[in-house]
Amino acid sequence: MDHPHKLVFTLRIPIRWGDMDAMGHVNNTVYFRYAEQARIEWIESLGFPARQEHDQSPVIVNASCTFLIPLTYPGTVEVRTYTGSAGRSSLPTFFDLRPLGDDRVHAEGAAKIVWTNPASGKSIPLPDVMRRLAADQ
Repeated sequence: MDHPHKLVFTLRIPIRWGDMDAMGHVNNTVYFRYAEQARIEWIESLGFPARQEHDQSPVIVNASCTFLIPLTYPGTVEVRTYTGSAGRSSLPTFFDLRPLGDDRVHAEGAAKIVWTNPASGKSIPLPDVMRRLAADQ
C-alpha cells in the first residue's frame, strides 16, 4: 500500500485471547492500545522515556481509527507508524494495522502529538529530532 506519510516505526504485537470481545474479534478499544504501544515504543526509541518526569512531555490531543476488517485471535498484528508535517509544537502521526501474513490493512488511524511542559500544561516547540523526522518526508 502506498502511504502519503513517512514510515518511522514498525512493531509486531501478539493478539491475545483476551483482546477479543463477545463478537469473536478484537475489541475496537484494543486497536487504540496497539497503536498506543507502537507510538510509545517509537518515542522511547528516539530517547524520550514514556514516563516523563522532566520539563517536557508528549501528549495526545486527538485520536481516530477506521475499522476495515476485523482482527482475530490467534495471530500477530503489525502496527506501522507514520508521521506527517510538523507544526511548531505538534506532530501528526498515523498508523495502520495488519495481521502478519496478510498485506491488507485491517484498520487505519491517526493521533496528534503535542509536545508540552507538564508543569505549565502549555505547549512547547517540538524537539529537534522530531522536527527532523517530519522534515525528511
